[in-house]
Amino acid sequence: MPTRVRVRAPELRGSGGWLNTGGRELSLAGLRGRIVLLDFWTFCCVNCLHVLDELRPLERKYGDQLVVIGVHSPKFEHEREHAAVVAAVERYGVEHPVLDDPELVTWGQYAAKAWPTIAVVDPEGYLVASMAGEGHAAGLDQLVGSLIEEHRAKGTLASGGEGPYVPPPPAGTLLRFPGKIAVLPNGNLLVSDSANHSLAELAPDGETLVRRIGEGTRGTSDGGPAQARFSEPQGIAVLPAEIRSAVGYDVVVADTVNHLLRGVRLGDGTVTTVAGSGRQWRADVSSADPLAHDLSSPWDLAWYGGALIVAMAGIHQLWRFDPVSGELGPWAGTTVESLKDGPLAEVWMAQPSGLDADGDRLWIADSETSALRYVEGGEMHTAVGQGLFDFGHVDGPADQALFQHPLGVCVLPDGSVAVCDTYNNAIRRYDPVSGLVSTLADGVAEPSGAVVLDGQLVVVESAAHRVSRPVAPGTMRQVAGTRHRTARPRTLVAPGKLELRIVFEPGPGQKLDDRYGPPARLTVTADPPELLADGSGAGTELTRILEIGTATEGVLQVVAQAASCDDEGENQACHLIRQDWGVPIRVDPSGQTRLGLVLRGMDE
Repeated sequence: MPTRVRVRAPELRGSGGWLNTGGRELSLAGLRGRIVLLDFWTFCCVNCLHVLDELRPLERKYGDQLVVIGVHSPKFEHEREHAAVVAAVERYGVEHPVLDDPELVTWGQYAAKAWPTIAVVDPEGYLVASMAGEGHAAGLDQLVGSLIEEHRAKGTLASGGEGPYVPPPPAGTLLRFPGKIAVLPNGNLLVSDSANHSLAELAPDGETLVRRIGEGTRGTSDGGPAQARFSEPQGIAVLPAEIRSAVGYDVVVADTVNHLLRGVRLGDGTVTTVAGSGRQWRADVSSADPLAHDLSSPWDLAWYGGALIVAMAGIHQLWRFDPVSGELGPWAGTTVESLKDGPLAEVWMAQPSGLDADGDRLWIADSETSALRYVEGGEMHTAVGQGLFDFGHVDGPADQALFQHPLGVCVLPDGSVAVCDTYNNAIRRYDPVSGLVSTLADGVAEPSGAVVLDGQLVVVESAAHRVSRPVAPGTMRQVAGTRHRTARPRTLVAPGKLELRIVFEPGPGQKLDDRYGPPARLTVTADPPELLADGSGAGTELTRILEIGTATEGVLQVVAQAASCDDEGENQACHLIRQDWGVPIRVDPSGQTRLGLVLRGMDE
């Protein structure tokens, strides 16, 4: 057998300091004796949010034997702000220590190339596994269990003592990180109070609480307003009157972290699950029953073309749901995370998070491409936006304007579109007639949703925990702003042929699942397309020879997935691991001729 090379895990460094530790600085040396799981994440990334939920059961199961540490590694400029990281840690219920690493120092030491990335360190301080993407929960469970057995036998596993997590003091605001907003038939406002896991009905002033729907703690249950439970709800859509009469509920809510759509009857506040199995989407399911479909972080809803359109942020698609017939399924997007227009079945999207319709057009806030897009005549178009890694605060002609991770859109009475430009803390306006972008208001704390009430724009200021009216009538101005590109080191590759290899090994006790065909799939594209002369497209092998094209730099976009199943036991579970990479590269004669990306790697 080959000798196993043990690699000491690099220490943890980050200029932003530590959160959730009571002010204490942590080190791997100080955590010796415990298994440490490092979660490299950034709060814009829906896949990273999925991993947070996958890790919660492991944290509960293994107690102080396992220490999870989040390493916040930002993509967007706004995510480098320490206050924004502090807010995100509370917003998403992160109950473990977090290192704020705005310069990506620890990210670089661990050779991370994608969000999310996970690294596992054994009780002796050695790196034993690394993996990118989501869907690793079962493999991590088995890995941690085997490490506990191994190091308990060796006497290198610590026992007892308190873990390093120190919860922050509780907050006391009426709303906590609210998400979306809708105008009810009675003129009141319904707000998804996301971090309070409930819905808040407010009077038209946006301040007076009329009632709360939802028990207020994270969970999944139907029932009356005091019994129903949500998990970080977001989008809200009021159904047309004739549809409300037909189905017996009035409002549909995107129950984001539960991966469900919930119906709410306004008369008595009863909540019913109307679509979704509660499982996160891993593969296409064909069923006439909407409750049999797996969803993935539904983020917003809008009535368009005789049905509800669902922004399925977790898989970069739009879905269509007919509440009367129960018909539910993909409507736009291929699940590839990027920006490409055209027929709906062929487009690429990136975490669509905001929807609104004006009759002929459906407007979309495509957050990870910092884009405003729309559907018209069966095709998708981009009004503003340049790609996954270009963002900023720039007004002017649409082909030059930039947003930064917008989460909401609202059609204004004059036919223009208000954009909740979330990471610029601004409300922006796009005029389809002139093709110009302007700024309506700034200093708005992470706006995430908006509606028009009595002719005035009402905005959810998520990070300020309130509903406000930040746009004075007639206000509009131009901002020169700043252009940004995601600041990650470029990988130097040589001209000619480049061998791309996706490293994947099934987790402990698992094997590749080839019962229904090839267990792996690899899709490669490039931005700009001229970056690749050959090798783009989809295939079933995890190694591919690419031919570098005429462009001298760009982003290699790679989507890989692999299916595995348990090797033993009566009820063998199956797992699908998936990850998207955007690898910035520059062509250089001294560059490498091989590029390896770790989907799952084990030091065994």
